[in-house]
Amino acid sequence: MQLVINTHGSFLKKQNNCFLVKVDDKTFEVSEKKVDSILITTSATITTDAIKFAVENNIDIVFLDNFGDPYGRVWHSKLGSTTYIRRRQLEISEEPEGFRLAKSWIEQKIDSQIFFLKDLKKNRPDQKDELDDYISGMEDMKSQLETLEGKLDEMRGKIMGLEGMASRHYFEALSFLLPDRWKFNGRSRNPAKDEFNCLLNYGYGVLYSKVEKACIIAGLDPYVGFNHTDDYNKKSFVFDLIEMYRIHIDRTVFNLFSKKQVSDSFFDEIPNGMTLNKEGKAVLIQAVNETFDKEISYKGRNIKIGNTIQFDCHRIANSLIGK
Repeated sequence: MQLVINTHGSFLKKQNNCFLVKVDDKTFEVSEKKVDSILITTSATITTDAIKFAVENNIDIVFLDNFGDPYGRVWHSKLGSTTYIRRRQLEISEEPEGFRLAKSWIEQKIDSQIFFLKDLKKNRPDQKDELDDYISGMEDMKSQLETLEGKLDEMRGKIMGLEGMASRHYFEALSFLLPDRWKFNGRSRNPAKDEFNCLLNYGYGVLYSKVEKACIIAGLDPYVGFNHTDDYNKKSFVFDLIEMYRIHIDRTVFNLFSKKQVSDSFFDEIPNGMTLNKEGKAVLIQAVNETFDKEISYKGRNIKIGNTIQFDCHRIANSLIGK
C-alpha cells in the first residue's frame, strides 16, 4: 500500500522495525512489509532513521505539492539495471523501433479511452447517439495515427496532434455524461478550473510518482523521452509512459462522481482556480489505491493493475537490449 501523510504537523519515525506515525494525539505503527511507497502531501516531520529504513526496504518517499505534482523524492542511489539500457534508450529514438514504440503508447491510450466510453455507453441508452459521435471522432484520429510512418523527429508533432484531438473528443464525452453540477469545459491543469479536473490532476500526480519509480527499477532513464522532447529538468520519458495508465485515474475519478461520492467540501478556492483539500485527497487516494489493487488479466497473466506499470517498464527495457 501507499502510506499517505496528509495531516499538517504529522510525525513519522522508525520504531521496532516499523514506521510509527503520530497525528495529533493519535499514534499507529505500519510494518514495512505493507508499504511500497510513502506520500507526503503536507507539512510534516520525518526522521533520518525513517528515511534510512525506507531506503533499505526499497520504499520511495515522494513529496507532493498542493496540486498532487511530485516535487521531490528520496530513493536509493543505485541504478535499476545495466547502463546499457539507458544507452539503447538514447539510440533507439533515431531508429524505426523508437518510432513504433512512441506511436504504440499513444495508440494504447486512445484504445483505452474508446473502450471506457463504450463501457459507459452500455448503461446509457438515452445518450448512445451522442457517445457514438464522440467515439467515431476518436476512432478517426486513431486510424490516422496508425497510418503514420517515418522518423520520430519528423512525425512527433503529428503523433501528439492526433493524440490531442482524440483527447478533446474524450473529455467532451465525459463532461457530457456528468450531471450539470459537475460538467467541465475541457482539460484545465494547475490550477484546475473545476472539480473534475481538480481530482484528475491530483490523481495524475500520484500516478506520475508510480511511473517514475517503475522506470528507475527497470533501469530506464526518466529524462530521455520519445514523444516528449528533452527539456531542462523535465522527466520526458515518464510523461511518455504515463499516457498508457491515465485511464485508471480517469475511471476512478469518473466513478467517484457517478456514485455521488464527491462533495463541495473536498475543494478550496485559490486564485484562478481551485485545489483539493485534505478531505478530498483522502477520498481520492483511497479510491486510487483500491483501483491499483484490483487484479486484471494482462498479457496472459492475472496481476494487480498497479503492477502492470512495472511489468511494462521491464518489458520495454528488455526490448531495448534485444531480450
